[in-house]
Amino acid sequence: MSGTTCLANARLVFSDRVSPGWIVLQDGLIAEIGEGTAVPAGAIDCAGDHITPGLIELHTDNLERHMEPRPEVTWPHLSAILAHDGELASTGITTVFDALRVGSIHTGKGKYEKYARAVASEILQVRDSGALRISHFLHLRAEICSETLLEELAEFGPEDRVGIVSLMDHTPGQRQFRDISKLKVYATKKRGMTDAEFADHVSHLTGLQQKFGARHETGAVTEAKRLGAVLASHDDTTAEQVVTSHRNGVGFAEFPTTVEAAEACREQGIAIMMGAPNIIRGGSHSGNVSALALAEFDLLDIISSDYVPSALLMSAFRLAELWGDLPRAIRTVTETPARVTGLADRGRLEVGLRADVLRVGQIGGTPVLRGVWSRGRQVG
Repeated sequence: MSGTTCLANARLVFSDRVSPGWIVLQDGLIAEIGEGTAVPAGAIDCAGDHITPGLIELHTDNLERHMEPRPEVTWPHLSAILAHDGELASTGITTVFDALRVGSIHTGKGKYEKYARAVASEILQVRDSGALRISHFLHLRAEICSETLLEELAEFGPEDRVGIVSLMDHTPGQRQFRDISKLKVYATKKRGMTDAEFADHVSHLTGLQQKFGARHETGAVTEAKRLGAVLASHDDTTAEQVVTSHRNGVGFAEFPTTVEAAEACREQGIAIMMGAPNIIRGGSHSGNVSALALAEFDLLDIISSDYVPSALLMSAFRLAELWGDLPRAIRTVTETPARVTGLADRGRLEVGLRADVLRVGQIGGTPVLRGVWSRGRQVG
Protein backbone atom coordinates (compact mmCIF):
# COMPACT_ATOMS: atom_id res chain seq x y z
CA MET A 1 0.00 0.00 0.00
CA SER A 2 2.76 2.43 -0.87
CA GLY A 3 1.45 6.02 -0.78
CA THR A 4 -1.79 5.03 0.92
CA THR A 5 -3.13 4.66 4.44
CA CYS A 6 -5.63 1.95 5.24
CA LEU A 7 -7.48 2.01 8.55
CA ALA A 8 -9.05 -1.39 9.15
CA ASN A 9 -10.99 -3.38 11.76
CA ALA A 10 -12.75 -0.14 12.73
CA ARG A 11 -16.29 1.01 13.36
CA LEU A 12 -17.03 3.51 10.61
CA VAL A 13 -19.41 6.30 11.60
CA PHE A 14 -21.48 7.15 8.53
CA SER A 15 -24.23 9.77 8.41
CA ASP A 16 -26.93 7.23 9.27
CA ARG A 17 -25.22 4.19 10.78
CA VAL A 18 -22.13 2.67 12.37
CA SER A 19 -20.64 -0.31 10.50
CA PRO A 20 -17.50 -2.43 10.92
CA GLY A 21 -15.15 -1.82 8.06
CA TRP A 22 -12.04 -0.29 6.55
CA ILE A 23 -11.18 2.93 4.76
CA VAL A 24 -8.34 3.81 2.39
CA LEU A 25 -6.85 7.33 2.21
CA GLN A 26 -4.90 8.18 -0.94
CA ASP A 27 -3.75 11.41 -2.60
CA GLY A 28 -5.64 13.50 -0.06
CA LEU A 29 -8.99 11.81 -0.69
CA ILE A 30 -11.00 8.88 0.59
CA ALA A 31 -10.21 6.31 -2.10
CA GLU A 32 -12.05 3.21 -0.88
CA ILE A 33 -14.45 2.10 1.83
CA GLY A 34 -15.32 -1.48 2.63
CA GLU A 35 -17.23 -3.35 5.30
CA GLY A 36 -16.03 -6.18 7.52
CA THR A 37 -13.37 -6.82 10.16
CA ALA A 38 -10.53 -7.98 7.91
CA VAL A 39 -7.13 -6.31 8.27
CA PRO A 40 -5.35 -6.19 4.88
CA ALA A 41 -1.56 -6.45 4.77
CA GLY A 42 -0.02 -3.09 5.59
CA ALA A 43 -3.20 -1.68 7.12
CA ILE A 44 -3.46 -0.10 10.56
CA ASP A 45 -5.47 -2.36 12.85
CA CYS A 46 -7.84 -0.02 14.68
CA ALA A 47 -8.99 -2.78 17.04
CA GLY A 48 -12.61 -1.68 16.92
CA ASP A 49 -12.04 2.06 17.38
CA HIS A 50 -14.45 4.46 15.70
CA ILE A 51 -13.49 6.22 12.46
CA THR A 52 -15.30 9.53 12.01
CA PRO A 53 -14.97 12.48 9.64
CA GLY A 54 -12.65 15.24 10.83
CA LEU A 55 -14.32 17.86 13.02
CA ILE A 56 -15.39 21.20 11.52
CA GLU A 57 -15.18 24.24 13.81
CA LEU A 58 -17.20 27.33 12.87
CA HIS A 59 -16.56 29.64 15.83
CA THR A 60 -13.52 29.54 18.08
CA ASP A 61 -11.81 32.17 20.22
CA ASN A 62 -8.71 29.98 20.38
CA LEU A 63 -6.50 32.03 18.05
CA GLU A 64 -7.20 35.20 20.02
CA ARG A 65 -6.27 33.33 23.20
CA HIS A 66 -2.89 32.46 21.70
CA MET A 67 -2.43 36.05 20.52
CA GLU A 68 -3.20 37.42 23.98
CA PRO A 69 -2.36 34.64 26.46
CA ARG A 70 -2.99 37.03 29.36
CA PRO A 71 -4.72 40.42 29.52
CA GLU A 72 -2.49 43.10 27.97
CA VAL A 73 0.11 40.47 26.92
CA THR A 74 0.58 40.24 23.14
CA TRP A 75 2.28 37.31 21.44
CA PRO A 76 3.99 37.17 18.02
CA HIS A 77 1.24 36.41 15.52
CA LEU A 78 3.01 33.76 13.47
CA SER A 79 3.86 31.78 16.57
CA ALA A 80 0.27 32.15 17.79
CA ILE A 81 -1.16 30.97 14.45
CA LEU A 82 1.08 27.90 14.35
CA ALA A 83 0.34 27.02 17.98
CA HIS A 84 -3.40 27.44 17.38
CA ASP A 85 -3.23 25.25 14.28
CA GLY A 86 -1.31 22.53 16.09
CA GLU A 87 -3.63 22.58 19.08
CA LEU A 88 -6.73 22.20 16.92
CA ALA A 89 -5.15 19.32 15.00
CA SER A 90 -4.41 17.57 18.30
CA THR A 91 -8.11 17.74 19.24
CA GLY A 92 -9.46 16.32 15.97
CA ILE A 93 -10.45 19.59 14.30
CA THR A 94 -9.44 19.39 10.63
CA THR A 95 -11.31 22.46 9.34
CA VAL A 96 -11.56 25.74 11.22
CA PHE A 97 -13.10 29.13 10.55
CA ASP A 98 -10.73 31.39 12.48
CA ALA A 99 -12.81 33.99 14.30
CA LEU A 100 -11.39 37.53 14.08
CA ARG A 101 -13.12 40.61 15.48
CA VAL A 102 -13.82 43.48 13.11
CA GLY A 103 -14.98 46.74 14.64
CA SER A 104 -12.94 48.61 17.24
CA ILE A 105 -13.44 51.11 20.05
CA HIS A 106 -10.78 53.78 20.42
CA THR A 107 -12.18 55.57 23.46
CA GLY A 108 -13.15 54.62 27.01
CA LYS A 109 -11.81 52.10 29.54
CA GLY A 110 -12.88 49.10 27.44
CA LYS A 111 -11.21 50.30 24.25
CA TYR A 112 -9.62 47.87 21.84
CA GLU A 113 -7.77 48.40 18.57
CA LYS A 114 -8.20 46.75 15.18
CA TYR A 115 -6.15 43.70 14.29
CA ALA A 116 -8.22 41.51 11.94
CA ARG A 117 -6.79 42.60 8.56
CA ALA A 118 -3.18 42.16 9.62
CA VAL A 119 -3.77 38.77 11.26
CA ALA A 120 -5.89 37.54 8.34
CA SER A 121 -3.04 38.37 5.95
CA GLU A 122 -0.63 36.40 8.12
CA ILE A 123 -2.99 33.40 8.26
CA LEU A 124 -3.35 33.41 4.48
CA GLN A 125 0.38 33.77 3.98
CA VAL A 126 1.30 30.87 6.27
CA ARG A 127 -1.54 28.79 4.81
CA ASP A 128 -0.18 29.32 1.30
CA SER A 129 3.29 28.29 2.51
CA GLY A 130 1.99 24.83 3.39
CA ALA A 131 3.03 25.12 7.04
CA LEU A 132 -0.46 24.61 8.50
CA ARG A 133 -1.67 21.14 9.44
CA ILE A 134 -5.39 21.68 8.90
CA SER A 135 -7.73 23.67 6.65
CA HIS A 136 -8.28 27.33 7.61
CA PHE A 137 -11.00 29.78 6.54
CA LEU A 138 -11.82 33.22 7.96
CA HIS A 139 -14.75 34.10 10.20
CA LEU A 140 -15.23 37.85 10.70
CA ARG A 141 -17.04 38.69 13.95
CA ALA A 142 -18.74 41.98 13.07
CA GLU A 143 -19.06 43.98 16.28
CA ILE A 144 -22.13 46.16 15.85
CA CYS A 145 -21.37 48.01 19.10
CA SER A 146 -18.13 49.59 17.89
CA GLU A 147 -16.83 52.69 16.14
CA THR A 148 -15.09 51.36 13.02
CA LEU A 149 -16.93 48.23 11.82
CA LEU A 150 -17.66 49.23 8.23
CA GLU A 151 -14.20 50.68 7.65
CA GLU A 152 -12.59 47.42 8.81
CA LEU A 153 -14.91 45.20 6.76
CA ALA A 154 -14.05 47.25 3.66
CA GLU A 155 -10.43 46.06 3.99
CA PHE A 156 -11.45 42.51 3.01
CA GLY A 157 -12.25 41.13 -0.43
CA PRO A 158 -13.57 37.92 -2.00
CA GLU A 159 -10.00 36.70 -2.44
CA ASP A 160 -9.58 36.46 1.35
CA ARG A 161 -11.75 33.31 1.60
CA VAL A 162 -14.01 34.78 4.27
CA GLY A 163 -16.43 31.97 4.98
CA ILE A 164 -18.56 33.49 7.74
CA VAL A 165 -19.58 36.96 8.85
CA SER A 166 -21.41 36.93 12.20
CA LEU A 167 -23.46 39.82 13.53
CA MET A 168 -22.34 40.53 17.11
CA ASP A 169 -24.01 43.01 19.43
CA HIS A 170 -22.51 42.95 22.92
CA THR A 171 -24.37 46.03 24.16
CA PRO A 172 -24.97 45.49 27.90
CA GLY A 173 -28.49 44.62 28.98
CA GLN A 174 -29.47 42.41 26.02
CA ARG A 175 -28.57 39.17 24.22
CA GLN A 176 -25.64 37.43 25.97
CA PHE A 177 -25.47 39.97 28.76
CA ARG A 178 -29.10 40.54 29.66
CA ASP A 179 -27.86 40.06 33.21
CA ILE A 180 -25.38 42.93 33.49
CA SER A 181 -23.95 41.45 36.69
CA LYS A 182 -22.47 38.63 34.58
CA LEU A 183 -20.76 41.20 32.35
CA LYS A 184 -19.49 43.03 35.43
CA VAL A 185 -17.83 39.88 36.75
CA TYR A 186 -16.17 39.35 33.36
CA ALA A 187 -15.01 42.96 33.00
CA THR A 188 -13.67 43.31 36.52
CA LYS A 189 -11.78 40.02 36.38
CA LYS A 190 -10.36 40.36 32.88
CA ARG A 191 -9.91 44.13 32.63
CA GLY A 192 -9.64 45.13 36.30
CA MET A 193 -12.41 47.75 36.11
CA THR A 194 -13.61 49.54 39.22
CA ASP A 195 -17.36 49.97 39.83
CA ALA A 196 -17.21 53.52 38.49
CA GLU A 197 -15.22 52.49 35.43
CA PHE A 198 -17.67 49.67 34.71
CA ALA A 199 -20.64 52.05 34.94
CA ASP A 200 -18.92 54.40 32.47
CA HIS A 201 -18.14 51.42 30.23
CA VAL A 202 -21.79 50.35 30.12
CA SER A 203 -22.92 53.89 29.36
CA HIS A 204 -20.32 54.25 26.61
CA LEU A 205 -21.28 50.98 24.90
CA THR A 206 -24.97 51.83 25.05
CA GLY A 207 -24.22 55.16 23.39
CA LEU A 208 -22.24 53.47 20.62
CA GLN A 209 -25.09 51.08 19.90
CA GLN A 210 -27.58 53.94 19.70
CA LYS A 211 -25.30 55.90 17.39
CA PHE A 212 -24.01 53.17 15.07
CA GLY A 213 -26.12 50.03 15.64
CA ALA A 214 -28.64 50.23 12.80
CA ARG A 215 -26.11 51.44 10.21
CA HIS A 216 -23.55 48.83 11.23
CA GLU A 217 -26.03 45.96 11.06
CA THR A 218 -27.28 46.94 7.61
CA GLY A 219 -23.74 47.52 6.37
CA ALA A 220 -22.44 44.20 7.72
CA VAL A 221 -25.22 42.29 5.95
CA THR A 222 -24.29 44.02 2.69
CA GLU A 223 -20.58 43.32 3.22
CA ALA A 224 -21.22 39.62 3.87
CA LYS A 225 -22.93 39.39 0.48
CA ARG A 226 -20.03 41.20 -1.19
CA LEU A 227 -17.55 38.78 0.38
CA GLY A 228 -19.60 35.72 -0.54
CA ALA A 229 -19.74 34.73 3.12
CA VAL A 230 -22.42 32.88 5.05
CA LEU A 231 -24.16 35.22 7.49
CA ALA A 232 -24.61 34.14 11.11
CA SER A 233 -26.52 35.73 13.96
CA HIS A 234 -25.16 35.73 17.50
CA ASP A 235 -26.92 35.44 20.86
CA ASP A 236 -30.46 35.86 19.54
CA THR A 237 -32.76 36.09 22.56
CA THR A 238 -36.27 36.83 21.29
CA ALA A 239 -38.45 35.57 18.45
CA GLU A 240 -38.45 39.11 17.09
CA GLN A 241 -34.66 39.10 16.83
CA VAL A 242 -34.80 35.77 14.99
CA VAL A 243 -37.31 37.19 12.49
CA THR A 244 -34.83 40.01 11.84
CA SER A 245 -32.04 37.43 11.42
CA HIS A 246 -34.15 35.56 8.87
CA ARG A 247 -34.88 38.78 7.00
CA ASN A 248 -31.14 39.50 6.89
CA GLY A 249 -30.49 36.10 5.28
CA VAL A 250 -28.83 34.41 8.28
CA GLY A 251 -27.80 30.80 7.61
CA PHE A 252 -27.19 29.69 11.18
CA ALA A 253 -27.62 31.08 14.68
CA GLU A 254 -24.68 31.09 17.07
CA PHE A 255 -25.62 30.44 20.69
CA PRO A 256 -29.28 31.52 20.97
CA THR A 257 -29.76 32.41 24.63
CA THR A 258 -33.36 31.24 25.18
CA VAL A 259 -35.68 28.40 24.21
CA GLU A 260 -37.91 31.04 22.62
CA ALA A 261 -35.15 32.09 20.24
CA ALA A 262 -34.19 28.50 19.41
CA GLU A 263 -37.81 27.59 18.64
CA ALA A 264 -38.07 30.64 16.40
CA CYS A 265 -34.90 29.56 14.58
CA ARG A 266 -36.42 26.17 13.91
CA GLU A 267 -39.59 27.81 12.57
CA GLN A 268 -37.55 30.08 10.29
CA GLY A 269 -35.32 27.27 9.00
CA ILE A 270 -32.16 28.67 10.65
CA ALA A 271 -29.68 26.05 11.89
CA ILE A 272 -28.99 26.25 15.63
CA MET A 273 -25.43 26.18 16.99
CA MET A 274 -24.50 25.89 20.66
CA GLY A 275 -21.22 25.75 22.56
CA ALA A 276 -19.47 22.53 23.54
CA PRO A 277 -18.40 23.93 26.95
CA ASN A 278 -22.08 24.55 27.69
CA ILE A 279 -22.71 20.83 27.07
CA ILE A 280 -19.74 19.59 29.08
CA ARG A 281 -20.41 21.94 32.03
CA GLY A 282 -24.15 21.29 31.92
CA GLY A 283 -25.02 24.96 31.51
CA SER A 284 -24.07 28.39 30.20
CA HIS A 285 -21.39 30.39 32.03
CA SER A 286 -23.44 33.53 31.25
CA GLY A 287 -26.61 32.16 32.81
CA ASN A 288 -28.37 31.56 29.48
CA VAL A 289 -30.18 28.47 28.20
CA SER A 290 -28.56 25.05 28.58
CA ALA A 291 -27.40 23.42 25.35
CA LEU A 292 -28.43 20.04 26.76
CA ALA A 293 -31.96 21.38 27.26
CA LEU A 294 -32.08 22.46 23.62
CA ALA A 295 -30.76 19.03 22.58
CA GLU A 296 -33.58 17.38 24.53
CA PHE A 297 -36.10 19.65 22.78
CA ASP A 298 -34.63 18.75 19.34
CA LEU A 299 -33.40 22.33 18.96
CA LEU A 300 -29.70 21.68 18.33
CA ASP A 301 -27.96 21.20 14.95
CA ILE A 302 -24.31 22.25 15.31
CA ILE A 303 -21.74 22.30 18.10
CA SER A 304 -18.82 24.75 18.34
CA SER A 305 -15.85 24.36 20.67
CA ASP A 306 -16.09 28.11 21.39
CA TYR A 307 -13.26 28.60 23.91
CA VAL A 308 -12.19 24.95 24.61
CA PRO A 309 -11.02 23.12 21.45
CA SER A 310 -10.92 19.69 23.10
CA ALA A 311 -14.58 20.05 24.11
CA LEU A 312 -15.82 19.57 20.54
CA LEU A 313 -15.24 15.82 20.33
CA MET A 314 -16.22 15.32 23.98
CA SER A 315 -19.53 17.10 23.45
CA ALA A 316 -20.40 14.95 20.42
CA PHE A 317 -20.00 11.79 22.46
CA ARG A 318 -21.99 13.36 25.29
CA LEU A 319 -24.82 14.05 22.84
CA ALA A 320 -24.56 10.48 21.56
CA GLU A 321 -25.32 9.31 25.10
CA LEU A 322 -28.24 11.71 25.42
CA TRP A 323 -29.78 10.85 22.04
CA GLY A 324 -28.72 7.22 21.89
CA ASP A 325 -27.55 7.97 18.35
CA LEU A 326 -23.83 8.37 17.59
CA PRO A 327 -24.21 9.20 13.86
CA ARG A 328 -26.65 12.02 14.69
CA ALA A 329 -24.27 13.42 17.30
CA ILE A 330 -21.25 13.23 14.99
CA ARG A 331 -23.20 15.09 12.29
CA THR A 332 -23.38 18.13 14.62
CA VAL A 333 -19.58 18.52 14.41
CA THR A 334 -18.98 17.33 10.84
CA GLU A 335 -21.68 17.08 8.19
CA THR A 336 -24.01 19.87 9.33
CA PRO A 337 -21.35 22.58 9.81
CA ALA A 338 -19.97 21.61 6.40
CA ARG A 339 -23.41 21.92 4.84
CA VAL A 340 -24.33 25.33 6.30
CA THR A 341 -21.01 26.81 5.12
CA GLY A 342 -21.18 25.29 1.66
CA LEU A 343 -18.27 22.85 2.04
CA ALA A 344 -19.46 19.94 -0.06
CA ASP A 345 -16.06 18.20 -0.14
CA ARG A 346 -15.87 17.15 3.52
CA GLY A 347 -17.84 16.21 6.64
CA ARG A 348 -18.79 12.64 5.65
CA LEU A 349 -17.11 9.28 5.15
CA GLU A 350 -17.64 8.97 1.43
CA VAL A 351 -15.40 7.98 -1.48
CA GLY A 352 -14.08 11.04 -3.29
CA LEU A 353 -14.31 13.43 -0.36
CA ARG A 354 -11.34 14.94 1.49
CA ALA A 355 -9.43 12.42 3.57
CA ASP A 356 -10.09 14.24 6.84
CA VAL A 357 -10.70 11.45 9.34
CA LEU A 358 -10.27 10.60 13.01
CA ARG A 359 -9.56 7.38 14.86
CA VAL A 360 -11.35 7.56 18.20
CA GLY A 361 -11.16 5.13 21.09
CA GLN A 362 -12.86 5.45 24.46
CA ILE A 363 -11.88 5.21 28.11
CA GLY A 364 -14.83 5.01 30.45
CA GLY A 365 -17.09 6.76 27.95
CA THR A 366 -14.59 9.57 27.29
CA PRO A 367 -13.37 9.75 23.67
CA VAL A 368 -9.64 9.32 23.17
CA LEU A 369 -8.07 10.42 19.89
CA ARG A 370 -5.69 7.82 18.50
CA GLY A 371 -5.09 9.41 15.12
CA VAL A 372 -5.95 12.53 13.09
CA TRP A 373 -5.57 12.72 9.31
CA SER A 374 -5.96 15.95 7.32
CA ARG A 375 -6.11 15.39 3.54
CA GLY A 376 -4.68 11.94 4.18
CA ARG A 377 -1.63 13.21 6.12
CA GLN A 378 -1.43 12.23 9.76
CA VAL A 379 -1.30 15.42 11.83
CA GLY A 380 -2.20 14.11 15.25
